[in-house]
Amino acid sequence: MIGDLTLYGVYLPALALPMLLAYLLLTGVRWAFGRIGVYRWVWHRSLFNLALYVIALYAMVRWTAGWMPS
Repeated sequence: MIGDLTLYGVYLPALALPMLLAYLLLTGVRWAFGRIGVYRWVWHRSLFNLALYVIALYAMVRWTAGWMPS
């Protein structure tokens, strides 16, 4: 079972940290894609952003896998 994180007595799911990091990463990527003009070639912007978030979340889970207590 995946452990919980304790933040000043408040228990958070272990997935909370990677989700926050993925959101911050996605915010930067969305800003960059907007400036570059990538969204002109995207059919459905919301689905594209969701797919980007899932990819970023997967990357953050893999990156932070060694940080979580077992």
